[in-house]
Amino acid sequence: MQKYYIVDSSILPEVVDKVIRARTMIENGQVRQVSEAVKRVGISRGTYYKYKDYVFLPEAGLTQRKAVISLMLHHDRGILSEVLNAISAANGSIITINQNIPIHDWASVVSSFDISNLEGTIDELLDVLRASRGVTDVTLISVE
Repeated sequence: MQKYYIVDSSILPEVVDKVIRARTMIENGQVRQVSEAVKRVGISRGTYYKYKDYVFLPEAGLTQRKAVISLMLHHDRGILSEVLNAISAANGSIITINQNIPIHDWASVVSSFDISNLEGTIDELLDVLRASRGVTDVTLISVE
């Protein structure tokens, strides 16, 4: 898991603020294309794409954090329930669950959940899930 820091913007290069402003313009519909947004804020498209997935305002990054995980569950009664209870016990809130039909007694599950109020780290939760009965191949797909 990567480390995240909250730092005062005065120590960062000006380009970081411009990337955030460009992304905000796109998200708010002020502009339709990346090229228009970067032109308005005065950075290159390359600079925008280099940093866009790595810099965020605290309000955006801390109020609605989501994670998507993939796991394989043995086709036994209660295993999915135990996974959901583990997520809930860590103060995660399930958003979606997609479980495929079991083949050879194993079912693929992809779940997204809100981790805004997660107790502990996402890595600790994944370790709990990996240690759970009937659970294998636990993979963190994305964190937003």
